[in-house]
Amino acid sequence: MSLSTAILRAVPGAFILNSGIGKLGMPAEMAEGLQGMAAKGVPPLGKLTPEQFAKFLSYGEIAVGGALLLPFVPSRVAGLGLAAFSGSMVAMYLRSPEMTESDGVRPSQAGTAVAKDSWLLAIAGALVLAQGSKKPTDG
Repeated sequence: MSLSTAILRAVPGAFILNSGIGKLGMPAEMAEGLQGMAAKGVPPLGKLTPEQFAKFLSYGEIAVGGALLLPFVPSRVAGLGLAAFSGSMVAMYLRSPEMTESDGVRPSQAGTAVAKDSWLLAIAGALVLAQGSKKPTDG
């Protein structure tokens, strides 16, 4: 794994893993609030109970963060996991009018923190599209 790929994986991996661990055992009220926001981006999430959603979110973040940090997980696989995670965050952002200015794209004050997740989507794209460090074969 190249140093640039390791950096692209380590920084978001550590952040997402920490976030997932911090959500373990979250109170139902907190889960319900997060679920309401998440269901805007991924509507099927609204069908879960708050307890199911809390487990799904915390375990999902732990899995994505872990995949990014574990060097034996191929970068493309880790990148696809990150793309699913960050893509759902970007979808939630774009489908929440209170998070954007009137043009529906630029972040409002309330949406700035979530709009930053677009950077994770860019990192995911870089990991998925990276050529890797394979050496060409002779012959």
